[in-house]
Formats: sequence, structure tokens, C-alpha cells
Amino acid sequence: MPEVRVDPLTGQRTIVASDRATRPGGGLSVVLADGQGSGQAAKTLANVVAKRAISLLADGIRDGAAARAAHDFLFTYRHGQVSAELAILSADLATRTIVISRNSHCPALLVRDGDLERWSDASSAIGIYANTKPLIREIPIAPGTMAVVYSDGIHEAGFRRGRRFDAEAPVRDLAAQGAPAQEVADALLGGALSLDDGRPRDDMSVAVLAVRPDPLGDGARRLVMHFPLP
Repeated sequence: MPEVRVDPLTGQRTIVASDRATRPGGGLSVVLADGQGSGQAAKTLANVVAKRAISLLADGIRDGAAARAAHDFLFTYRHGQVSAELAILSADLATRTIVISRNSHCPALLVRDGDLERWSDASSAIGIYANTKPLIREIPIAPGTMAVVYSDGIHEAGFRRGRRFDAEAPVRDLAAQGAPAQEVADALLGGALSLDDGRPRDDMSVAVLAVRPDPLGDGARRLVMHFPLP
């Protein structure tokens, strides 16, 4: 489940392991947080929110409750003056389901049984309004299933030049080919960057969770990270 980030100033692509937690009941969660504004302050805010959600998930708190607690923390910490968008993807082996939690105006893309669904129901960012709740979807873990979430840098790519990024097309095509999560994330990032002429107007982050056969068949867990050195 890669997350791909782009520095809006240099255009440097970075594929990193997202903030994540191993679930006590079995499985894995990945958190994508996007802080209000830009620059170091927004990155710090996103890190604070993501770490709070991750710590709760690692303690066995359910996804919806973790998202609400992250909101309560930010609302109290910044007195309702700062917002953040939050998405959580989880593979819950206790329930054998993929759980998607959204506090974001950006949609989630869900692929199952060969069909793609754009889940774009209205959802509020956390940190501003009291009693903000996430939207939750839960779908069975099955071969070919995929869930994709991304930040507004992807969602609004090309906007300033009168263009619109169609994230559904590459996800639909690659899912039909059985492409790995990494390839899907790269395609979304590349397409969004192209619409912004290689100079993204906002931070770009993508998280993809895909259920695929074990290519080596040995059942081993593997984590690959790419981290640029300054």
C-alpha cells in the first residue's frame, strides 16, 4: 500500500510507506492526512493528525472511533480554527473486510467484482465543527478488490489551467489488468503531475490498497520503502 508524495516546490517524487499500524486483531491500516494550507505548518499538522489516528488504531480502536478521536483532538488542540482532511484504509483480518473511512471532499475509488465505484458522498474535514463524523464503507476482502484514496493535489490537478483529472480511467484499466498497488499509485501521480505541467499546485498523496495473489507464494510479509536523501 504505497503512498506517493510530491514536493510542490521541486516536483520531487517520493514513494514512501504511509503512516500505518498493524491491527491487534490482524491486518493493517494506512492513514492519509492532509493539513489545511501548505508548507511546513500544513505538513506538521498532517503528521500530528496521522500519528494520533495511527496510535489509536494500533491500540485496537475501530476506524470510525479513531477518526472521531483524531477530530476531537484537533478541534480541542487548535480551538476549531484549523482543519485537516483524513482518510483511513484498513484490511481488517478479524472481519475479513476492507474498511474505508473518509473525512475529505476527495472521493474514494472502490473496485470489486470488476466494477469501479466513485464514492463521493459529502464528508466534512476534521477540526472545525463539533461532533464531526467520518463516512464509513466496509467491503469483503476478495481477490481483485481495490480501494484508492488521494489528496486534493491529485483531485484538483489541472484546475488552474481549466483541466480536470480523471482518476477513474487509469484505476479502472489497471485494476482490470490485475496491476499491483504501486503501479496504480504511479499512474495517478503521473497523470496528475502531467495536468499541472510538472509543477503541482498542492501536495499530492495517494494511498492504494489492493488484494492480489502472493507473487512468490511463500506467505512472507514484505515492506519496500524508497526514501530520498537530501
